[in-house]
Amino acid sequence: MTEVAVRDTGIGQPSVDEAARFSDASRDALQLMMGVQTALLQEMVFAGNEMFDHARTEMHLFAELSSKIASAHSVGDYKKMWAECSRHQLDYVRRDTDRLLRHGEQMIETATKLFGSRPQY
Repeated sequence: MTEVAVRDTGIGQPSVDEAARFSDASRDALQLMMGVQTALLQEMVFAGNEMFDHARTEMHLFAELSSKIASAHSVGDYKKMWAECSRHQLDYVRRDTDRLLRHGEQMIETATKLFGSRPQY
């Protein structure tokens, strides 16, 4: 009767099933932490590359604007230059926004894979 009371209250040695569940939970937690760390490092690299690319493109657009201003000699030339440079700036903003939206979709997929691969207990 004492053996039954000890087994029913959970006092004593844990069962093999409980140890396996604890081991699986620890492994899942470790995989989750490693996945989150990898995602954060990838985001830092992406942010650095984006800042560098953004600065380089802005410098290119500014150089183009300054060369167009230097070559304009009349009001008509200034209007034409303004229209071209505005169009280039809007094209750049559109491309930059598209790239950031694609990156957002990739991050959503990464998070879905990271959190979706864990078994629910």
